[in-house]
Amino acid sequence: MDEALIQRVQNNPKFAELVHKKTTLSWWLSIVMLVIYYGFILMIAFSPKTLGIPLSAGSVTTIGIPIGILVILSAFVLTGIYVRRANTEFDQLTKELVEESRQ
Repeated sequence: MDEALIQRVQNNPKFAELVHKKTTLSWWLSIVMLVIYYGFILMIAFSPKTLGIPLSAGSVTTIGIPIGILVILSAFVLTGIYVRRANTEFDQLTKELVEESRQ
């Protein structure tokens, strides 16, 4: 790749903005997922009886099952949040960056 082009892209303020926004969002979503996941694991480790409470009297399904499903679904939701931002805001910044770099 042409060194001049690389320098133009790296010196563009939109590149710095794009990198900052992607990095910040990635870290926040990662932290949220880690809190959810390790919160569930810590609950299993330190309060297994809580997760073993039946959903209703005589039920074999415990409260741990829906909580576990919510942990899995939260990963999908957080991925969806990232994809939405990537397809709107990040793609727009990338497009503007590419157009400015071609000049």
